[in-house]
Amino acid sequence: MRRILLIALAVASLGGCATVTRGTTNNVQIVSEPNGASARTSFGHQCTTPCTLSVSRKDEFSVVVSAPGYEEQRVDVKTKLAGTGAAGFAGNIVAGGVVGMVVDASTGATLEHSPNPVSVMLRPLAAAPAVRLPAQRRAKPKAPAPKAEPAPVS
Repeated sequence: MRRILLIALAVASLGGCATVTRGTTNNVQIVSEPNGASARTSFGHQCTTPCTLSVSRKDEFSVVVSAPGYEEQRVDVKTKLAGTGAAGFAGNIVAGGVVGMVVDASTGATLEHSPNPVSVMLRPLAAAPAVRLPAQRRAKPKAPAPKAEPAPVS
């Protein structure tokens, strides 16, 4: 009987831990308009949109999205406390204890990334202004020569 109680207590303590229930990584989606743009993160991950990257929940990073003929765009992805992460962390008070709290805090299991999905609307590059070359100087037309009148016939 005592053994069953210990097993039940161990399972209950794991159930309240955000690290166990949520994991230490988070999938971040990257979408762009138009599709097919190149996305690269400050961690060095690269993909072609639309794509999904798995990143550590505690890491903040930036995403640069680019495509030929469009302005490059940068989005900073931050972390914030997730509602379900806070609930898992609070479950440590009941079952996981201080060890569970320390593990959750150190792994970032209580966090989620924002914005997620990372959505970028690429803007077309502005057309380069026409380059005006200096006008060539034209020679002024010469005044027409006066017409000679025929000489009178005598």
